[in-house]
Amino acid sequence: MTRSAIDTDRAATATVRTEDSVLPGPHGDIPIRIYTPPVPLAEPLGLVWCHGGAFAYGDLDGPESDWVARNIAAAGVTVIAVDYRLAPVPAWALELGSEPGNGSSYYPVAADEIQAVFDWATTTMRTASPGGWVLGGASAGGSLTAGVTMRMRERGGVMPRRLLLAYPLLHPTLPEYRPELSAKLAAQPELGAIALDRQTVEAIALNYVNGDAHLLRDPHVFAGGHDLTGFPPTLILNSDVDTIRASGDAFAAELAAVGVHLVSLREEGTAHGHLSQPESNGAQRSIQRIIAWLTSPWVETGQ
Repeated sequence: MTRSAIDTDRAATATVRTEDSVLPGPHGDIPIRIYTPPVPLAEPLGLVWCHGGAFAYGDLDGPESDWVARNIAAAGVTVIAVDYRLAPVPAWALELGSEPGNGSSYYPVAADEIQAVFDWATTTMRTASPGGWVLGGASAGGSLTAGVTMRMRERGGVMPRRLLLAYPLLHPTLPEYRPELSAKLAAQPELGAIALDRQTVEAIALNYVNGDAHLLRDPHVFAGGHDLTGFPPTLILNSDVDTIRASGDAFAAELAAVGVHLVSLREEGTAHGHLSQPESNGAQRSIQRIIAWLTSPWVETGQ
């Protein structure tokens, strides 16, 4: 990304007004950050947004939360970012060099908190989003929001108008890789302390449920592999060279099989978590794709 493009990006988001607040929740206060656009769209959809971080990392200041939310708000969409409670970092990850976290909460705490914020948005914040509210998240945040959507479908009441999933983990065990993905993974050098291979992803999922393997089959925990009838129009934006793309691709097929209005994209040349690198070309392309989808009326009409 060029310096002039970076400066333009910063200027566009500088006019977004932010407010940090807390909401009473089922497990204590829930920190949130509200992003109010300088010029709202005529009939906007709002977005409740949840960062990723393997269920154990992330906060409102990280780019996957703050940069994403600011750019979407600059385009005219009110955003509520959720600082849900995190799971503890497991001992095996610490031994491999992961940073210590500060979480102590397992499923269903984070899901309960996202549900509470969404319910608050659709009632107290209704005038900020007359077109309704979108629910979305990245990586583990995508896991959480898909599970919460499944919960809302079954309980009845207000559903998200749309579902936004960025490189989401939606199955507790990664589906088989497509040959094209396998070739890319084989050619890619390992990045970071922990490779997101099948065994590691399963361990991350198991840590989220505090070792209770039976919960991994619960559709409210991982929505993938279950009946998705009645899900709202969905955008799945996958990273390219990413084992977890296998889950996003499989979920897209599951949605399509039951007739859900779907847009499934792959951001070429990116690795998992690319929205955390806002100055990269991949992140810049992706944020524009997200904004275009959020602000397009054709999603509901199917045109």
